[in-house]
Parts: sequence; C-alpha cells; structure tokens
Amino acid sequence: MKGVGLANSWPFGIIPFVFLFFSDELLLYRKGTFMIRALRLKDLPPYLFTAIDEMKIDAIQQGEEIIDLGMGNPDRPTPDFVVDRLVESAREAKNHRYSASRGITRLREAAAALYKRRFDVDVDPGSEVVSISGIKEGITQVALSVLNNGDAALVPGPTYPIHSFGVVIAGGHLVRVPLHPLEDFFEALAEVQRHTWPRAKMLILCFPHNPTTTVVPLEFFERAVEFANREGIVILHDFAYADITYDGLSAPSILQVPGAKEVAVELFSLSKSYRMAGWRIGFAVGNSEVIEVLASLKSYMDYGIFQPIQIAGIMALEEGDSFVKENRAMYQRRRDTLISALAEIGWNVPVPRGTIYLWAPIPEPFREIGSLKFSKRLLAETSVVVAPGIGFGPGGEGYVRLALVESEDRIRRAVKKIGDFLDKGREA
Repeated sequence: MKGVGLANSWPFGIIPFVFLFFSDELLLYRKGTFMIRALRLKDLPPYLFTAIDEMKIDAIQQGEEIIDLGMGNPDRPTPDFVVDRLVESAREAKNHRYSASRGITRLREAAAALYKRRFDVDVDPGSEVVSISGIKEGITQVALSVLNNGDAALVPGPTYPIHSFGVVIAGGHLVRVPLHPLEDFFEALAEVQRHTWPRAKMLILCFPHNPTTTVVPLEFFERAVEFANREGIVILHDFAYADITYDGLSAPSILQVPGAKEVAVELFSLSKSYRMAGWRIGFAVGNSEVIEVLASLKSYMDYGIFQPIQIAGIMALEEGDSFVKENRAMYQRRRDTLISALAEIGWNVPVPRGTIYLWAPIPEPFREIGSLKFSKRLLAETSVVVAPGIGFGPGGEGYVRLALVESEDRIRRAVKKIGDFLDKGREA
C-alpha cells in the first residue's frame, strides 16, 4: 500500500524475527533475552590467565600463602621522590581539572629529552610524542587509529596477549609469525607477507621480548625498518622493558635506526623502569602521522591522565636515571638467584638477558600435560604461581613464564616447593 512503511504493513513481530534470523550484527538472542554484545568480542578467546587467577584468589581466601611468580607486577614501591611529587601536586587545586589528552607539554618535553639523553634520538615533543595510559591501552588505541576492519597485522609469537588481541579489538586480521628461531624470523616474515592478502598494514614488535626475554641488536631493527619501507607498513614497537637488561647489555630503540620515524612508533612505559605499574602512564613516540591520528582518537576518548600523575612522571623521567640503574641491579640479583636455585633442583632454564621474566621449558615428565595443566597443578600443590606459556599464543606451549616479582628469600622458598613437586612427578 503506497505510503505505508513495512513496520505498518507487515504482521506484528515479523520484522524482529527477520532481523534476528538474518543479522546477528544487530542483536544476539538467547533464551528469550536480548543481549547487546559487539561481534568483534566473539573473536576474543577466554583469557587463559583467568583460570590461574581464580585458583589464586580461592587459595588466598582459604588462608594459603601464595608466592606469585605469574604476573609481571613489580612488588617494590614506586620511589619516594616520585610519590612525594605526586602528593605535592595533588594538593594544588589547579591540577584537579581536566588535563590534555596529548599529555601536558612538560611531560612530552621530558620524554623527548629522555630519548636524546638515552638513545641520542631527536624527537619533536609537539608532533612526535603523545601520552598513553600504559602500553596495553596504547597498543589497542594505535590499532584502532591505524587499522580498518579486516586490515592485517603481523604479530610474532609467542607474545604478550594484547599484541594479538589489540588487533582483534580494532577489527583487524591477526596474522601470526613464528618468532623463533630468531635468525629465520625475517624469512618467515617475508613468507607470511607473500601469502597475506590484502598485504599487512602493521607489524607489532616487542624487544626486550615478553615472554621469551629475547634482546635484539640494532641490526635487527635495521632489517625491520627496511622490511617496513619495502612493504609500506607501520611498525609498532612495545618498549616496556627498555631499561631492564642484564650483564652490561643495553637494549636499542628502534628509533635509533636512520629513517625509522618514517615507519615506526615506539611505546615507552614507566611501569617497569620506575616501578609505576599501577599509575598507568607512558608515551608513544615516533612517526608524526601515526602520533597525530592517535592523538585525534584520544581526544574523543579521554581528557588526559590525571595531571598530578603526569607531573610525577616528569619527575621520574628527569630525575630517575640513578634509580633505573638500582632497579635493574635488583632484578639481576633476583634473576641470578632464581636461575641458580632452579638449577639445583634439576630445572635448567636459559639465562635471560632482559625483561623481568624467565622463559622456562616445562620439565619432563610434565611436558605432555601442557602448560595450563602444569601451572594449575603447581599452584594447587605448592601455592606457587607461574604463567602458562599457552597464554601467550600457540607458540608458547611447552613453556611457563616466571616473573622476578618476589624477594630473593621468597624466590628460594618457591623453588624449594617446586623441587618437591618435581621430585614427586619424577617418582610417579
């Protein structure tokens, strides 16, 4: 009938049925209840660390003493000079107002000064730096800023989960690339890119690497920049462990490569270097076009990090060089303690050159049960928490990650318990 819409001409209830039947993009229907859920979330698998976290919480509630080597959550406090600056600035009413989503000017200038002092890299604080609320948020926001629905991103694996699932959240197409053996990485990268269509738009890197602890030389980044220029892609480099290296080794910034700012953005966090994990502060630095689109997205999403936190961050960046050295030395002592203690119980683990982790192959005869079951049994029988390797992607199976986030005394106690657990397994 002319002039009458479908809603008026079709029998009542037909249109909802048609939409439900043909378009799950509008609504999901389950047991008579409409449920609103973005379809992109269906591609996010259950977070594999959740099962371990739930077991840990249950054990704590039952009064058990947990030694947690699972999460990379620094146990020592943020240095006093940073906390004092936070308290001082938080008492100033002018700092209680909305801040700048890009980060206040002095924070961006402090970031640029750090890169000049530490890496001899010149950075424009106006166009090549923007603040981020931690690297997990930064990875996802860059992916949202750069990737269109279906755009491919190359992600070496195993890797920290947000490297993969930040791509998924942004609607991109996740393409995994085997990271090891490292000497074959670029051959594998080129092979995967040849078979990816449309060609990948982004490559996500992380060195020093979480979870495998790999530290690469500058030559690795030179090859990565050459690859990005040849293929016309953006490199996003997670530099969370920039300052956590051992035995006199230094980790290079990708921006030290000549011309890297034409293709690369690096994410720097204050979480590990200055023990400011819960403060959620860092910055993205590099390619001005990516920085601009990231800043544009952030302008819609936030009013900036709480200004006293930014001011405290400035204090860390400007005055914290000696603290960074002390912090690194503490982690090296813990690394040496853990490596030595594990060797004494017959668990030989490669010595990491960076990060705050050990990447440990599961001992025989437990390897056949897999990393998740091994981690669950270890927690249930010893109250020691480790992170299952499968949580870092398919390439992580067969390993567990141990974090250097307990004191040396508690590390020794944890290893004693692990040793008893392994002995029982060998006898079974």
